[in-house]
Amino acid sequence: MTAEITGLVCVKCARSYHAGDHLVCPHCGVEGILDVEYDYDRMKASLRREPLGRREDLSIWRYADMLPTGGLGSRMRRVGWTPLYSFSQLGSALGHSALFLKDDTVNPSASLKDRASAIAVAMAAEKGAGAIACASTGNAASSLAVLSASVELRSYIFVPQTIPRPKLFQLAACAERVFRVQGTYEDAFDLATKAIAAWGWENRNCAINPYLVEGKKTCSLEVYEQMGYRVPDWVVVPVGDGCIISGQWKAFKELKIVGETTALPRLLAVQADGCRPIVDAFANDADLVPVEGNTFADSIRVGKPRNWRKALKALRESGGSAVGVSDGEIAEAAVLLGRKTGLFAEPAAAAGLAGCRKAVELGLIKSDEVAVVLVTGSGLKDPEAIANSVRVCDTGRDLESVAKWL
Repeated sequence: MTAEITGLVCVKCARSYHAGDHLVCPHCGVEGILDVEYDYDRMKASLRREPLGRREDLSIWRYADMLPTGGLGSRMRRVGWTPLYSFSQLGSALGHSALFLKDDTVNPSASLKDRASAIAVAMAAEKGAGAIACASTGNAASSLAVLSASVELRSYIFVPQTIPRPKLFQLAACAERVFRVQGTYEDAFDLATKAIAAWGWENRNCAINPYLVEGKKTCSLEVYEQMGYRVPDWVVVPVGDGCIISGQWKAFKELKIVGETTALPRLLAVQADGCRPIVDAFANDADLVPVEGNTFADSIRVGKPRNWRKALKALRESGGSAVGVSDGEIAEAAVLLGRKTGLFAEPAAAAGLAGCRKAVELGLIKSDEVAVVLVTGSGLKDPEAIANSVRVCDTGRDLESVAKWL
């Protein structure tokens, strides 16, 4: 069973629309991001702990009751039910005794973005669409290309010229066409929007298509189950466009609406100091002001976030906070994550750990509060990014050349 959608609500003007009529609010244009609302009374019976615990489907589709589509079964590669880890050695290094890592690097394309792409591909396939497109700094593009290929759906991808080569080759191997735009992510986004309108492709852009955040919320639905039906004190999220963090908040709000929990977590948004428009807007209690992005963490190098209203609303409603971290702190966190846990995270994914570390140092997160850090993408997406932060010992063929490094 899929959830029954009762309507779409604009997060800017609060106007309501019927499901399927629009992707954005006609009155507000691209600023009018829509939020999906469901018949929550209908959800209640199927979302109790007992029926959830009995479900054998270990993928995002175990939550079909809370999603706009039921998926495509075995036709699509499996997405979701990723591990939740707790490494005492990492907690000790950070001075935090209740730290958990949600490892979405094990999804098909090695990122959390697969959760949104799975929704997009399933809905496009259900409509009989022939093609789907998106703009991306890399991970959303890769996830769309990988999952579209698994169901023989053509994908057209627009990426900025700064995309890391490993991401480019991953998606180019699977997509119908890859367009490397001579410009920024914002330029790629604008061109993709025009192309989608011109050729009638399905739109996978998460900040435009309101249904895709529904896939991202499954990450925290899993956390809730994997923690024994408990809500963490904090959920720490690296933030670019703002879609992931708003999805996590929606998951817990809906669990509360259907009576599964009375508790809600606080959210911590983490951005790179060189590209922190949401952090600054939160700190100033103001609307977002676009910036020029300058960080090596390409997945969160988004100077003009499209989903900032939902992100700021989630932060403020949760009583959460937002921090910026330097590229040096991100690189250090990536190495710490690797050496203490064996997880290799791309810079944007390591930013979450760097932000959690800073929040603990600042006293925002207490040392005994349960914090879940989302590790959103694999380091194999951009291995060169931390080349200057690690050491490789070149040796000859003799023990003496090894001993000098010890």
